[in-house]
Amino acid sequence: MSDAARKICFVTGSRADFGLLVWPMRAIRQAPDLTLQLVATGMHLAPEFGYTFDNIRDEGFAVDETVETLLSSDTGAGVAKSVGLGVIGFADAFSRLKPDLVVVLGDRFEMFAAAQAAMFMRLPMAHLFGGDVTEGAIDESTRHAISKMSHLHFTSNQGSTRRLIQLGEHPSRIHTIGSVGIDAIKRLALLDRDDTGRAVGMALGRRNALVTFHPVTVESGRSVADLEELFAALSTLDPAFSLIFTLANADAEGRALNGRIEAFVAGRPNSIAVASLGQLRYLSLMNQVDLVIGNSSSGVLEAPSFGVPTVDVGERQQGRERAASVFHASPERGAIATAIAQALIRGRQATVNPYGDGESSRRFVDIVAGIPDFRSLLSKGFYETGARP
Repeated sequence: MSDAARKICFVTGSRADFGLLVWPMRAIRQAPDLTLQLVATGMHLAPEFGYTFDNIRDEGFAVDETVETLLSSDTGAGVAKSVGLGVIGFADAFSRLKPDLVVVLGDRFEMFAAAQAAMFMRLPMAHLFGGDVTEGAIDESTRHAISKMSHLHFTSNQGSTRRLIQLGEHPSRIHTIGSVGIDAIKRLALLDRDDTGRAVGMALGRRNALVTFHPVTVESGRSVADLEELFAALSTLDPAFSLIFTLANADAEGRALNGRIEAFVAGRPNSIAVASLGQLRYLSLMNQVDLVIGNSSSGVLEAPSFGVPTVDVGERQQGRERAASVFHASPERGAIATAIAQALIRGRQATVNPYGDGESSRRFVDIVAGIPDFRSLLSKGFYETGARP
């Protein structure tokens, strides 16, 4: 690495985005004229969400800065205040790190805070997964806002690329690379069935389901009722069906959902709830189960690469492009039960994943390394649809 290596600063706030960023970060670390910086924030620093800060180190990454954002609140006002804390913390962190390029992924409020700080500090910024659509989450708005604050875009599919152009982003700034999450599936040595059970904390049964349910943040007060409908549908499964829950994110109403999940698991045999599985355990489990259920993006983006069917519940992921293995169900017990039955009939089988081939990280680093001057990206106009590139 040369003394003039340019500093690429990644921001991670949760187990989910960190798992997606692992391989792009490794690719940056291996590039001869780039150096990796890493800022950890959000749920990584919170014991109630598994204190996944340790997972970052376990994957071999050094954390250059931490930014505390989370308040002990389960309300929209609490999340809004967390964003404010984050802007202050990221302003301090970026002042010390002086990155040449800030990289943010997705749509969570921690990324929104980081993007605001970077924008006002005139730091060039790259955004992964811009242009995606999730109609049932407030993330829809934060994602598009982050895209408008960013200067370089890496999308997961052509539909997202078209939407960014509709938002006025210049086509030359947008690169369709696929989902970086599929890179891990292609490269990781996953655990076998017995080791997966031991790592999760419960031996896998004859049939198994991985369940994740996050708040439906676009409509206050609805998430708990939707989760109860999911519980009712799950209760109709054969009791021998093992259920492995991963707990909800730190969104508004997330703590309320987690309390109900833990109570449901306590009253049902062959069930367990885990705050955070980490990338290896989570993907190994996805590779073993008969079914993925809930409203996590991983059921839409990554599960098809394993050929495992997904039952996607409610509107949180509504609007995303879907593989044939993804079955949508309205948040009503009968509809969910019907979708589960259809998914089990399909079973595990080879599936075409519309989100790429597992080479996204290589494409990402090649594009970043090929930009001669990140500062030149700061000047951007509004691209009029129909205008000549």
